[in-house]
Amino acid sequence: MEQIQEKHTAFIGVGSNIGDRAANLQRALDMLEELPQTSIGKISRIYHSEPFGSIEQEWFYNAVFQLLTTLSPHALLSFCQKIESHMGRPAEHLKWGPRIIDLDILLYDDAAYDRETLTIPHPEISNRKFVLLPLLDIDNPLHPVFGKTMAELLETCPDNSTIEPCGHMLQKHHGSTR
Repeated sequence: MEQIQEKHTAFIGVGSNIGDRAANLQRALDMLEELPQTSIGKISRIYHSEPFGSIEQEWFYNAVFQLLTTLSPHALLSFCQKIESHMGRPAEHLKWGPRIIDLDILLYDDAAYDRETLTIPHPEISNRKFVLLPLLDIDNPLHPVFGKTMAELLETCPDNSTIEPCGHMLQKHHGSTR
């Protein structure tokens, strides 16, 4: 008898500012869609956002994906890092610097993890409009540490950078759970 594994809801923030940014986001989505026991739920619009920090660079395209998965948070992190590496992101990179792809686990169910290699919810989620706005496109979950919804966090977000929807849309290709 096959054991049924519990599905978890994870939200993944994705960003790119090198090359064809929209194609990079789509490629990351396609690769996430191939993960074992994982399916894509909702997908935000793509946002055009001003780079964070003081490095002169192209603006980012950002989005958020909802995943339904049986993978543990650490297994999901490992797959995200493999996708980043496969797409050409070096393991060592400049903080807030340009990148072909960036995948961050923002939330995983209502769990709070604080380990050396992984912190969930993402520690900067409340400080980044380029995370909060796309996340609010698809859901308004409660931050498990702060006890506030994402909409409430957006009201007090200190980020005053420019961010706007850019018109590009991402598409699921399979829609089935593997």
